[in-house]
Amino acid sequence: MSEYALEIRNLKKTYDNNVALKGIDLLIKKGEFYGFLGPNGAGKTTTINIITGLTNKTSGSVKVFGIDVVDDYRRARRLVGLSPQEPNLDFFFPADTVLNLQGGYFGMSSSERKTRTEELLEYFGLTEHRKKPFRKLSGGLKRRLLIARAMMHKPKLLILDEPTAGVDVELRKKIWDSMLELRENGTTILLTTHYIEEAEELCDKIAIINNGKIIRDGDKNKLMEEIQYQEIEVTPASPVTEIPESLKEYKCRITKSKKLVFSLDKKKQSISRLLEALVNSSIEVADLKTKSGKLEDLFLRLTGSTATAS
Repeated sequence: MSEYALEIRNLKKTYDNNVALKGIDLLIKKGEFYGFLGPNGAGKTTTINIITGLTNKTSGSVKVFGIDVVDDYRRARRLVGLSPQEPNLDFFFPADTVLNLQGGYFGMSSSERKTRTEELLEYFGLTEHRKKPFRKLSGGLKRRLLIARAMMHKPKLLILDEPTAGVDVELRKKIWDSMLELRENGTTILLTTHYIEEAEELCDKIAIINNGKIIRDGDKNKLMEEIQYQEIEVTPASPVTEIPESLKEYKCRITKSKKLVFSLDKKKQSISRLLEALVNSSIEVADLKTKSGKLEDLFLRLTGSTATAS
């Protein structure tokens, strides 16, 4: 079996006159937690739909654990679980029925479905809601059920499309914990999210797609090194109303709480030089904090987007 959980080579997709994918390559090794980021219309959903057989490719190849998703669709599909961004099930089915039917689609026996359903209901805190129709579940419970359904047949590759969209902070943390546990158990995860901090927190590797092309991919920490600016937050001992002339060479803003936030060009400017300039400016520093650049900074620079990824 291939060393790759997902192997995409020169994948292209054209809808009439619209080129959605312009020959993308993406290699995800077994057990990796991979973030797939990009603005609306970048090609993420098209890629996922091709992997799962919901959309036909125009050219190129997609393999799951070495199995071509077109030439041997049934075997490839058994290895993949998909939690979609939008619910695609009967809203009147209760939670346990949703899971039972999903197991049936993948050829699980009645006893296997029963055991696995109980496991997932318990794991995702859905046991007490098992008989509620999907439409009566809260937004957070719906998200949990969609992920549970994707895991019903124990897929080796789990694709999570915006799994925490619209849920509160507490539930998002619980979903994060469940995703990390799955990764620890050897499941390969492909995550799309419009919360950049989510990808920064969870993923080992990141691919950024824009206008149908993957413009960056690789180890998250190495990508973070590309971020050019570092923020320094200075709390003056006494309020500062305007930036002194000696500090004009720096990008600086004054916050509502009268703190000075400097953006240093890491290739040209150093913290020690800034400190020297602060001393020469006669500003007495009460506190100073450094803030590392964020993945969001790189995303915005590469895509030119003013919105977060989605």
